[in-house]
Amino acid sequence: MTGFFIKKAFFDGWDHLFTLFLMNLGFVALIALGLLVPGAAGAPAWLGIAIGLAAFLALAIWWSTCAFALVAVADYGSVAFGDLLPAFRKAWLPGLQLGLIGAGAGFLLSIGLPFYLSRGGIAGALAAGVLFWCAVILCLALQYYVPLRARLGGGLRKNLRKSLILFFDNPFFSAFLFLYNLLSLVLSFFLALLLPGFAGMALAGDVALRLRLYKYDWLEANPGSKRGEIPWDELLAEDRELVGPRTLKGMIFPWKE
Repeated sequence: MTGFFIKKAFFDGWDHLFTLFLMNLGFVALIALGLLVPGAAGAPAWLGIAIGLAAFLALAIWWSTCAFALVAVADYGSVAFGDLLPAFRKAWLPGLQLGLIGAGAGFLLSIGLPFYLSRGGIAGALAAGVLFWCAVILCLALQYYVPLRARLGGGLRKNLRKSLILFFDNPFFSAFLFLYNLLSLVLSFFLALLLPGFAGMALAGDVALRLRLYKYDWLEANPGSKRGEIPWDELLAEDRELVGPRTLKGMIFPWKE
């Protein structure tokens, strides 16, 4: 399943490069505003922090908007400019919630880790370790939060619980998804964050959730079955057919295939 996820996420992004490019312009603009405006305006530290926080929350809301819109791409559809406003209306609250959770967790981590480490001893190291790994688990689980809201609906508490369940039931895939997105982000710096960028990462989250949910649909339809018995080849057969075989010539010159 992981190998097919890589293939589908890549080709979904490749087939919608212009869409990702336009979405990433929004991310670049928000990052520039958050980083450059306070310094250029000579704003005091407290105002710079406030502007930075506002930019971070705006980034989270735009991330959520992109994820809501790109569900159609993960489902083999397309996204038009007119789809962004309806997506924003549904996505702004989940995005704001995600941003506030992330900002709050980062704040607690920045205070808690130095505090516990400064106390020294086994107790301090243990407390710092617990705090660190709680932050790691939260980070990996939150990868599913916005895609869950976009695909299945529901509220904050319900989807936080689902996100944690998805992480604990799929820890290795969750870690892989994080590393995949991290590598994608690193590679994006060579293209000024315009491709695949944060929009590509949002699309990868939508694709990952779509494929992972097949597991739970099958387990629900086959009660008592073991997770090791999941027939991934059978479950992914239709998706493999829809993605189809790809060649380098077909990727660059699809009209010649």
